[in-house]
Amino acid sequence: VYKSFNDRSRLSVLIEDGVYNLKKQIEIVMPYDPEYAEMDDCELAKKAEKIAIAFFNKVPMIREYIDTDIQATFDGDPAAYDKGEIVLSYPGLLATTINRVAHELFLLRVPLIPRMMTEYAHSETGIDIHPGATIGKYFMIDHGTGVVIGETTNIGNNVRIYQGVTLGALSLPKDKMDELKTIKRHPTIEDGVVIYSGATILGGGTVIGSGSVIGGNVWLTESVPPGTRVFIENPKLVFR
Repeated sequence: VYKSFNDRSRLSVLIEDGVYNLKKQIEIVMPYDPEYAEMDDCELAKKAEKIAIAFFNKVPMIREYIDTDIQATFDGDPAAYDKGEIVLSYPGLLATTINRVAHELFLLRVPLIPRMMTEYAHSETGIDIHPGATIGKYFMIDHGTGVVIGETTNIGNNVRIYQGVTLGALSLPKDKMDELKTIKRHPTIEDGVVIYSGATILGGGTVIGSGSVIGGNVWLTESVPPGTRVFIENPKLVFR
């Protein structure tokens, strides 16, 4: 009983310290958002504390999702002999973990910090995931270098992607760029999809149906129905 009490007490102190430090960081960045620009220091402090507490209430859910990512990576990579190896050394898991934390801060309308977090992950891993992207459970990025996932991307459960994959937006003329800020610009990837290296999938109206497999170097700007295999015919090799 005594040990249990000490453990709970220690955890309470850690959480209180975490909330306090996150609150201070949120206070620093809040004036960068017009929504908060007119608040005085007292109002900013109260709002920042409310956001910090709301974030910590999300931590068990974040942990649950990360656990499924570890399992998906262990199940999907025959080169992984131990889950500890995945946690300590896999760039795909690092980028996904940071994004899951940043995504919750993004949903709580915290300025700057979510993007700073994911750009740190980008610099460390070569994997660029916008904190606005929504990613389901059991997500795996294999190898990962060069992966780009845009802000309004929706990814379902049990999705696996490989290096060099882009889930991006179609471009508009410069005079219409403001329109892109208010619409879904990036694709939807349904459950159980596998996307192989170098594939590019663009557009907010593009939906990759559940259970589909997108082959390497495929370029897609249109939806495909569930269970579809999309691939490029082998190019002709010339030997001289």
